[in-house]
Amino acid sequence: MKTRNMMYVAMFAAVVGVLGLMPPIPLPFTPVPITAQTLGVMLAGSLLGARLGGGSLLLFLALIAAGMPILAGGRGGLGVLFGPSGGYILSWPLAAFLIGFMMQKAQPALNLAKAIIINIVGGILVIHVFGIIYLAFVTNISLWAAAVSSLGFVPGDTVKAIISAVIAVKIAKSHPSLLKGNNRGEQSAKKAG
Repeated sequence: MKTRNMMYVAMFAAVVGVLGLMPPIPLPFTPVPITAQTLGVMLAGSLLGARLGGGSLLLFLALIAAGMPILAGGRGGLGVLFGPSGGYILSWPLAAFLIGFMMQKAQPALNLAKAIIINIVGGILVIHVFGIIYLAFVTNISLWAAAVSSLGFVPGDTVKAIISAVIAVKIAKSHPSLLKGNNRGEQSAKKAG
């Protein structure tokens, strides 16, 4: 991996960590809090592409597993990954990878509507499917009860998906060489470098 790519991976792992500084919002009907960190997951996939976006979240998971308190509320360690939030958190690398993959396939005809749909599918649907199944297993509740408790996250996650999509589309239009996975951007970067 090139030094620049390693920098992008580390930078987006740090972005997700910084978003963890925002206090989690507990919900009375689920042990899983609302956090801003899924915005970082969506941005990593949208801006870095599949490989680097997924890699940045794998790095983030490794840091959590090593005990770094970089999740919202200052949480970290293997215990968090085996708790009620574990399925949501463990799905982040796959979500970033899928968002990045779909964003790359949408190039060069990427528009805001496509970017929003991509972020909703990868950033909400994928994360929630894994999170719901894991939550039901860990807390010994039905899948239905876990799914219903997950509905409280959907409005905020939709706002995050829109924010991520707007940022990605603006960057794709104004600075295509900055959007990783964009063939035009990679070609112009090779010509310049």
